[in-house]
Amino acid sequence: MPIAIPLEELPVYTAENIPHTSIDFSKGGIFLIDKPKRWSSFKVVRKLRKFIDLKKIGHAGTLDPMATGLLVLCVGKATKSIQFIQNKEKEYMADILFGATTPSYDAETEIEKTAPTDHITLNTIKETLSKEFNGSIEQIPPMYSAVKHKGKRLYKLARKGQTVERKKRVVTIYDTEIMNFYNPELKLRVVCSKGTYVRSLAYDLGEKLKSHAYLTALRRTRTGSYKIEQALTIQKLEEIFQQ
Repeated sequence: MPIAIPLEELPVYTAENIPHTSIDFSKGGIFLIDKPKRWSSFKVVRKLRKFIDLKKIGHAGTLDPMATGLLVLCVGKATKSIQFIQNKEKEYMADILFGATTPSYDAETEIEKTAPTDHITLNTIKETLSKEFNGSIEQIPPMYSAVKHKGKRLYKLARKGQTVERKKRVVTIYDTEIMNFYNPELKLRVVCSKGTYVRSLAYDLGEKLKSHAYLTALRRTRTGSYKIEQALTIQKLEEIFQQ
């Protein structure tokens, strides 16, 4: 079995270290991409495959189509190192709306329940985050997720109107920071472990505050030491590889 190449030995292609068409990408490399809204993570993979003419590409942590931000792609021999990047902590900027919830816990589906928000204050949010969303916590994956139940993706069951019991998962919340709060809108910075559903965090936060809440926007800003400020846009990639 091939040995994974240490991350520090892999070239990282960014807005400053721009890839060149003459490079043999099969030898391994990491691309930092700013995923656009409405794009699936796999659509970004397909786009890069077309650009560099290489099938061996994988992403180190998916992003929902609604989400934007840092998508780390490993190419060629670097795909053996994906797990090491996936295990690194992630940072997100989350826009949360109190007073309503949706089946998907985000803006991808229609509002199904509403609740009052007048009682929610900056202090109650701070206290709840500190008490309930700090360190190791349990989460239930949303029905609209790629988790499998008896071999079928949950989101496929959800689209048919089905709901099944999901097992709780233990994830870690390393840090939360309130960036802005103007009731009922909250902007929250979240630093968390692999496997954390920020959508579930938004939903659970609403429930703990005796209301409802859902995610209206999400942007991944960091994976380990890789930052969104370094990322290449799809437009920039097109400029590079279509010249």
